[in-house]
Amino acid sequence: MKLSEAQEQVDKWIKTYGVRYFSELTNLAILTEEVGELARIMARTYGDQSFKKKDLEANLGDEMADVLWVLICLANQTGIDLEEAFRKNMEKKTQRDHSRHLNNEKLK
Repeated sequence: MKLSEAQEQVDKWIKTYGVRYFSELTNLAILTEEVGELARIMARTYGDQSFKKKDLEANLGDEMADVLWVLICLANQTGIDLEEAFRKNMEKKTQRDHSRHLNNEKLK
């Protein structure tokens, strides 16, 4: 699925089931919450923390999808074409960092 298709799908869902978008600031707070939930699972899966009983059934992919969902909502609300923004961001990173990481001794 292309990002533009995901943006359309989220918009259709919101208009069909969600009544309306939450405000941009509410969605920013929700995004922060969702990133925190993702971080908790990452810390327990790949870091030093142990799982709490309530976290044992957590699904990493589902948490990532929650983050993506809210990010798409924010993009739709603010008129951002995520495909275009991502393409430009990749170009920026490639131009800026084309040899930076290749020459980083810490990564070898």
